[in-house]
Amino acid sequence: MEEGNRSWVSEFILSGLTDRLELQVPLFILFLLIYIITVLGNGGMILLITIDPRLHTPMYFFLQNLSFCDICCSSVSAPKMLQNFLSEKKSISYAGCYLQMYFGIIFQDVECLLLAVMAYDRYVAISNPLRYTLTMPRQRCNQLMAGVYGVALADSAIIICFSLQLSFCSSNVMKNFFCDTPPLLALSCSDTHINEIVLLVSVCYTTVFSIVTILLSYVCVIFTILQIRSAEGRRKAFSTCTCHLTAVAMFHGSQLFMYLRPTSSYSMETDKIASVFYTVVIPMLNPIIYSLRNKEVKGALQKAIQKPFSHA
Repeated sequence: MEEGNRSWVSEFILSGLTDRLELQVPLFILFLLIYIITVLGNGGMILLITIDPRLHTPMYFFLQNLSFCDICCSSVSAPKMLQNFLSEKKSISYAGCYLQMYFGIIFQDVECLLLAVMAYDRYVAISNPLRYTLTMPRQRCNQLMAGVYGVALADSAIIICFSLQLSFCSSNVMKNFFCDTPPLLALSCSDTHINEIVLLVSVCYTTVFSIVTILLSYVCVIFTILQIRSAEGRRKAFSTCTCHLTAVAMFHGSQLFMYLRPTSSYSMETDKIASVFYTVVIPMLNPIIYSLRNKEVKGALQKAIQKPFSHA
């Protein structure tokens, strides 16, 4: 339906990762395996932290929330992507597209801000380990998580409200495998300058705030570690940060690449790779990183595996 220069669409067509028919089934199998590993890995991490009393600390409380966020983040885009691999018409309804965007922004923001909270947690733990549990009681952890979700919900609502004002005049084919803000802006025939400003402000008060908080926290962490006299003590203190730093580098690297560019430089293939990485691959890798490089998690996992056999 058209009225003047404005038009409304009832659905969007998602171009997907590729239009080559011979790759659809292999890609379906690959991403189905990735999604299963993501759900099992993060679900296992949540269960492990819940049942092992040794992991009932603020650090693992935040890690448990990160695992929940990773399941949700992957579940926003992966099921629809898997469905479209086997469908002739790769469509999503207008309302479905905006819902996917809404929840996608929420859980991307939650992960972004949660990484900053986890960096602050590491600073508190290393700078004053004897008072760690007193400085970070469960009530404060819950308040921090409430703040993270409050900011994410508000940010997503603002972006969606401005996106709902867009018009689509000529094409409804979105050059991505899920609904996201940059490809939606590239598709619109409206003036998107306000939307770009809103998106830039959103990136600044979530991504930039997160990065600055992480950098300041780790500057303090490094300063504290350098004051530790024994080499073994310094190694042990820094080893508790390596998993988090790896997760930060992966997530923020892909986020900054994806969003800190104008829509005029939008590249379908390049942005698809970045989108796959931060919506599908990273949620799968996070529990692997934390389980392989964290001695406490590995110990809890071995104990959980050996427990049924010890009663046999």
